[in-house]
Amino acid sequence: MAGHNLVFIVMDSCRFDSYQRAKRPNMDRIGAGSRRYSYASWTSPSHYTYLMGMVPHESPQGVFASEVYKKEFSQWVGRLGIADLSFKSFVPQLSLPKVLKDNGYRNVARVSMPVLNPFSHLNKHFDDYKLMANHSDFAGMVEEIEFYDDEPSFHFLNLGETHYPYMLDPKSLPHISGVHGVFKRMDDELGHASDDRFFDDDQMKDLHTQQVKTVEYVDQVLGALISKAPVDTHFIITADHGECFGEGGYFGHGPIVHEKVLEVPFLEGRKR
Repeated sequence: MAGHNLVFIVMDSCRFDSYQRAKRPNMDRIGAGSRRYSYASWTSPSHYTYLMGMVPHESPQGVFASEVYKKEFSQWVGRLGIADLSFKSFVPQLSLPKVLKDNGYRNVARVSMPVLNPFSHLNKHFDDYKLMANHSDFAGMVEEIEFYDDEPSFHFLNLGETHYPYMLDPKSLPHISGVHGVFKRMDDELGHASDDRFFDDDQMKDLHTQQVKTVEYVDQVLGALISKAPVDTHFIITADHGECFGEGGYFGHGPIVHEKVLEVPFLEGRKR
C-alpha cells in the first residue's frame, strides 16, 4: 500500500550553528531541529549515504554500529506509513529510491551541485532527475514540484544556497580553485601552483554570517513548499556536511578532519 509523500531537503554545506543562529519559522513548523553528524565530509559520499536510506547520526555511545543502522532503517515505517518496511526491504540494493519505487512512488530529484549531476550513479531508480542551471534556485525547484492524487511522490532536493559562495557575487570573493568551474579547470591546473588567497578572520566571520542569511532565505522559500504539499507529507531537512570558517586554520569542507565539518542540523515532521 502506498504511503505518505516524502520531501527530503539537503542544505548543502550548512553547519549546525548556522541553522541554529538563523530565524527559521517554517522549519520550526516541521519539527524541532537537533545537532547530528554526517557520515562524510563532502557532498557526493554524503548524498550516496542518504539515498541508501540513512540520515545523519547522533554519535551514540555503548552500542554496536549494526544496531544503529537497523534502528535507522526501521524509522521509515513511521515516516511513510508503510507497515512492512524493515532493513530487509532495503537489501541488497540499499537504495531508498528503489524501496519507494517498489511501493508505488514517483521519484523526483533536483540538485544544485555538479558532482551530483544526472550522469552520476545517484541517478538510479528516479523518474525525473535534474541538475538545476542556477546554483541557488530552491525557488525554481518549488515551482517545478508537483504532487499527485493517484500516486505518492518522493522529492529529493539538494540546495546550493547554503554552499559557497552563499548567494554572494563570486566576483566579490577571492577565487578558490575547485569551487567555481571545477570540471572545466581541474586538468588545466594540474602541476601548477595555486595563487589562491586564503580568507582572513574578518572574511571568515562575514562568510559565516552570510551562510546564516542563506538559511533564512531557504526558510522563506520553504513556506511556499509547505503550502503546496498535501496534508501528511513527511519532510526531512538536513545538511550533507558542515563547514569550517577559520576554526583550526580551515575553510570549507572536504579533505578536512574537524568537528564543524561533520556537525549538521536535522529535523523532520509531517504537514498537518
